[in-house]
Amino acid sequence: MGLDLEYISGQTSLDEEEKEGLLIPTIATRAELNEFEQQNIEEAVQWLLTRSFKPDVVFTERFVKNLHKRMYGNVWAWAGEFRKTDKNLGIDKWQIPASLRTLLDDAKFWVENKTFSPEEIAIRFKHRIVSIHCFPNGNGRHSRLIADVIIEKIYKQPVFTWGAANLALPNDTRIIYLKAVRTADAGDITQLLAFARS
Repeated sequence: MGLDLEYISGQTSLDEEEKEGLLIPTIATRAELNEFEQQNIEEAVQWLLTRSFKPDVVFTERFVKNLHKRMYGNVWAWAGEFRKTDKNLGIDKWQIPASLRTLLDDAKFWVENKTFSPEEIAIRFKHRIVSIHCFPNGNGRHSRLIADVIIEKIYKQPVFTWGAANLALPNDTRIIYLKAVRTADAGDITQLLAFARS
């Protein structure tokens, strides 16, 4: 396989079998991969713009997988499938289905009972799903897009700005974002909430 990727802080590495799932054999660099993935993500966003979703659709394994497949299905054969290997981030691969089910049930409860503000529900969901790390790659972008779906489609509020920078690139905004995620890992989501609207 000609794909040789360099990883920046907070990115999940792909094993050789996962790299073989690349559907565009001419991609050889991280920049080319980012470009094709971004095009695919923009198609997924266009798909979302034409639809409305209720909590009982968004908070399902089917939707979680379908959104990932729509974001990466033109680039990766494994898009929309739970990872089959353990990674430097996330829980053990065999725990993914049960942990996701718990998160989905929690989120339905939060919405039904107004446990948190709409923004906090979206950000708590984003943080928990990225912590599970359901897929071989693309989990951060996937979690941010799901948070946008929750805040826009369920609560009819503007999508998050996420620091208005490309978080796939090594920049100061990414450093701030990763710090906010790590603070959320320790139980305090206030920085991640603030970052989402910065």
